[in-house]
Amino acid sequence: MIETILLVVLVCVALALIGLVLIQQGKGADAGASFGSGASQTVFGSAGSGNFLTKSSWSLGIVFFACCLALGYIARQNAVNAGRIDFSETPVEQVAPNAASDVPEMPASDSVVPVAPEAAVPATPAAETPQAPAPN
Repeated sequence: MIETILLVVLVCVALALIGLVLIQQGKGADAGASFGSGASQTVFGSAGSGNFLTKSSWSLGIVFFACCLALGYIARQNAVNAGRIDFSETPVEQVAPNAASDVPEMPASDSVVPVAPEAAVPATPAAETPQAPAPN
């Protein structure tokens, strides 16, 4: 939940930071404003816009890096805890039966194993054993 909120804040701050950087004028534009090129008719005045935009950019940059650090810390904690198993909430299944009546009975072996007729079983040839030589 907190990850989602931080991620949304991070994306909004990043978009606002991109917009503020694109709005700001370069350092070469200050020379034209000092000679009366109409910059005094802007919303912030001839010198006020640079100061406001610079402070806003710094503030958004600090918030951006704080969100990145918080998301990194949360991701690290999730990675550390990912391999751990909590056995306190795991249901324990009973493996051994409680009483002798819980053990199922096995059927008799004569009725389970089919017996093949003798004609169907091939005869095995008798193996000839080599005879030892007679002693002299």
